[in-house]
Amino acid sequence: MKKLLNKQLLKIEKKEQKILNKKTNKLIKENLTPFKNKIEAKIPDKLKKTMDIAFYKGFQVVFEKGTKYIEKTYNKEEINIQHDVNNYYIDRNTSKKSIRTMDIKPNKSRIVNKSIATIEGAGLGLLGLGLPDIPLLISVILKTIYEISLSYGFNYESNNEKIYIFNLISAAVTTEEVQGRYNTKVDELAGNIDFNGIVNENLDDEMKETSHNLFEVMVTSKFIQGIPIIGVVGSITNYNVVNKIGKYASLKYKKRYLNTKNKR
Repeated sequence: MKKLLNKQLLKIEKKEQKILNKKTNKLIKENLTPFKNKIEAKIPDKLKKTMDIAFYKGFQVVFEKGTKYIEKTYNKEEINIQHDVNNYYIDRNTSKKSIRTMDIKPNKSRIVNKSIATIEGAGLGLLGLGLPDIPLLISVILKTIYEISLSYGFNYESNNEKIYIFNLISAAVTTEEVQGRYNTKVDELAGNIDFNGIVNENLDDEMKETSHNLFEVMVTSKFIQGIPIIGVVGSITNYNVVNKIGKYASLKYKKRYLNTKNKR
C-alpha cells in the first residue's frame, strides 16, 4: 500500500512542479501584459485602494455570513458519505483505480464552478458592474475549495483550515518565487494541522494578505468590468482564477489525504 501511495504522491509532486515552473506565454508577455500595465496605470490610486478594500471586505462578509448560503448550493452530507465510501474502497482495495474514484467529485465541482464564475462575470460585465462581482466571485472560489476539501475528507470550518485555505488561494494566483514560497507554506500548514494541530498564523492577517493577492491579480479586469459591454472580459478572468485555484486545491487536498494515509 505504501509503495503505491508514494508513487501517487510522486505524481502529484510532478504536477505541482509543472504549475510552479509554468512560464508566461510569450504572446501574452509581449502583447497582453503591456496592454494590462497600460490600463492599470490609468486606474486612479483612490479607486485601487477602494478595490483592494472591497476584496478584503468581500472575504470578511463571505466567511462570516456567507458559508451557510454557500453550503445550500451543494449537499454537504452527501459529499461526506461519498468520501467515506471511497475511503473504505481504498482501504479494502488500494489501487490506482480506487484512488481515482476520490477525484471524481472534485473534478465535477471544478467544471461546474468555472462555468458559474464565467456566467456571472459576463452578466455583470454587460451591466457595467465590477465591484459588486467581488463577493460573488469569492463565494464561487470558496464553494470550489469547500467541495474539494470535503471530497478528500477535510472540514473547512476551523480557523486553522481557513488559514490553510487563504494560503492555498495565494499560492494558486501568484507566480514565480512568491508562488514557490506560498506553496512551501501550504505544505507546512498541512503538516502542522494534520499531525500536531499547531498553527501560529493570525487569521485576519492571512485574510488581508490573500485578499490583496487576489486584488493584484484581478485589479485590471475588475476595472474593465466596470465598463458596460467591454466588461464581459471579466468572465474570462473569473474563469481563469477559479480554474487555477480549483486545480491547485485538488492537488493539495489529494496530497494531504495520501499523506495522512501513508503515515498511519
